[in-house]
Amino acid sequence: MISDEQFEKAAATLQDGGLVAFPTETVYGLGADATDTTAVAAIFDAKGRPRFDPIIVHLADAGQLPTVAAEPPELAEPLARAFWPGPLTMVLPRNESIPSIVSAGLPTVGVRVPDHPIASRLIDMCGRPIAAPSANRFGHISPTTAQHVRQQFGDRLDMVLDGGPCRVGVESTVVDLTGPIPRLLRPGGITHEQLQEVVGTVEIHEGTQPIDQAAAAPGMLARHYAPNTPLLLVETPHDPPPPGSGLLTFTPPDSIDGWSLIETLSETGNLVEATAGFFAALHRLDDAGLDQIVAVAFPETGLGRALNNRLGRAAAGR
Repeated sequence: MISDEQFEKAAATLQDGGLVAFPTETVYGLGADATDTTAVAAIFDAKGRPRFDPIIVHLADAGQLPTVAAEPPELAEPLARAFWPGPLTMVLPRNESIPSIVSAGLPTVGVRVPDHPIASRLIDMCGRPIAAPSANRFGHISPTTAQHVRQQFGDRLDMVLDGGPCRVGVESTVVDLTGPIPRLLRPGGITHEQLQEVVGTVEIHEGTQPIDQAAAAPGMLARHYAPNTPLLLVETPHDPPPPGSGLLTFTPPDSIDGWSLIETLSETGNLVEATAGFFAALHRLDDAGLDQIVAVAFPETGLGRALNNRLGRAAAGR
């Protein structure tokens, strides 16, 4: 339980240009005042994040959208009505109130309204939009508990608000509304199918982001979300596995023989349950002193598309 005094201290810290890690329904965010260039720069420095990777801006409610986005496209309204508060980020024309450092110099900004009581209250008490990427070192496994945050940052942050495990467990879906047809830039907690039910055709961005160009959304680089332990993405694991191998699997494996550690995400094949525990399981495997992590691909549908996206980027370059 977070006390009123802790909320007041966290809001004051953000107003003074400090960094506060806080829970959302997706993953823990590392927040700063989105209107303060120096505070946002501190996020990049703390994470070791390159300046070409933009940061999502978080609002307390949809009514604040005009303060950060200039002339939002018509499709923003039905999407906000359907999915806010919730794990959907919309890329929109950027208002001058948001400094260009937030958006990697682009004229756009990613915006969402989190569906978490702690995040909502914190943003409301701060009275300003909050820029917040995931509260981890850049490129590493995303944090879904306060302990994950502390493991990566120690005491280098001004505050960490502990709200327990994140409910959704994977980052927000990012959809770009600045073109003639909505474009899915990053799969996440809202599925491609759900988006199309509301706005019709939604294109899917293919490929990865060149490292010498500003990205339209976070999480688009070839390598991201990666454990320190080498990760191998497979359709079917080898039997028997190499010594020192851990297994990340959607449903129970056919055989447990030879695995040093097995993380089964859903006994019943429930993608919502699997997504909620995904990053926590990856953290446990990474902390187990294994020689490699073998991850079995998920069904390429619904939330499975988001999990395969994370695994593909985590395995890249190995």
